[in-house]
Amino acid sequence: MKKSMQIADTLARPGLYSRFMKNKLLWLMLIPAIAYFIIFAYIPMVGIWLAFTKFDFRLGFFKSPFVGLKNFDYLFKSGIFGRLLKNTILYNLAFLLGGNIVQIICAVFLGEIKHKRFVKTSQSVIFLPYFISYVLVGLFSYALFNIDNGVINTILRSLGLAEYNFYLKPQAWPFIIVAIQIWKGLGYGSVVYLSVISGIDQEIYESARIDGATKWQQISYITLPMIKPTFILLVMFNLGSILKGQFQLFYQLIGNNGLLYNATDIIDTYVYRSLTVNFDIGMGSAAGVFQSVFGCILVLSVNALVKHYNEDLALF
Repeated sequence: MKKSMQIADTLARPGLYSRFMKNKLLWLMLIPAIAYFIIFAYIPMVGIWLAFTKFDFRLGFFKSPFVGLKNFDYLFKSGIFGRLLKNTILYNLAFLLGGNIVQIICAVFLGEIKHKRFVKTSQSVIFLPYFISYVLVGLFSYALFNIDNGVINTILRSLGLAEYNFYLKPQAWPFIIVAIQIWKGLGYGSVVYLSVISGIDQEIYESARIDGATKWQQISYITLPMIKPTFILLVMFNLGSILKGQFQLFYQLIGNNGLLYNATDIIDTYVYRSLTVNFDIGMGSAAGVFQSVFGCILVLSVNALVKHYNEDLALF
């Protein structure tokens, strides 16, 4: 009897064609997104083959000699790979955690301000650095920190204090780089969190005020728990690129200053310098494959961990 009911239920379900025709407008709206991912995400995955070859322009894509894992030896047997890996991960963790925390604080403060014109003006000012190119950021940085006529050293000299040559001091640059990246992404991230805060039902706050909750208690027990899912989602999305450093940021700020490499060199900048000398496409592809595989494993691991504690917050 149960089996007969299952068969009848299966037969009663609409077929694939009928479901497609019923929602054909929705499927048509999906075509640009599907085409985008096929063209720019799935077809380029064929290029993974380059990571296992010694690419030769004369022989082409498929006829270049297969070298197995020799291109990966360049990464793992490099004497400085441990330093590159540490710098890349630590910088990206600082960008990710520090950036999101500052964005949440900014969004919470803006959400508490009731003067709409001030909030809109503040959002525009905070969002502006997001659109500034890293080339200009590098120029601003040089104008601030250079020893000859930089703003900071000019102020130090005018106060009778000793000059500080930033471009000879590696220990200063981790703080500078993290601060610049957080400043540049503050506007975009705070708008995301502010949109979540704006969507919270105001009746919840009203009930809390009636019960005597202070402003800090409202933020602690209503606002922050409400934006927690968004925070976890954004963190998991960005974990996939934790080994893909902000190449433009590092290159425009540091350039080829070898004195700062110990504190500022990441995988992307090292591979770039190596490719400009050797022009080995297989070697660069190997670095990209390693970064992507590591990021994929990390996202899957963190998602499994989040799912274990709270299934509703997991990506899948």
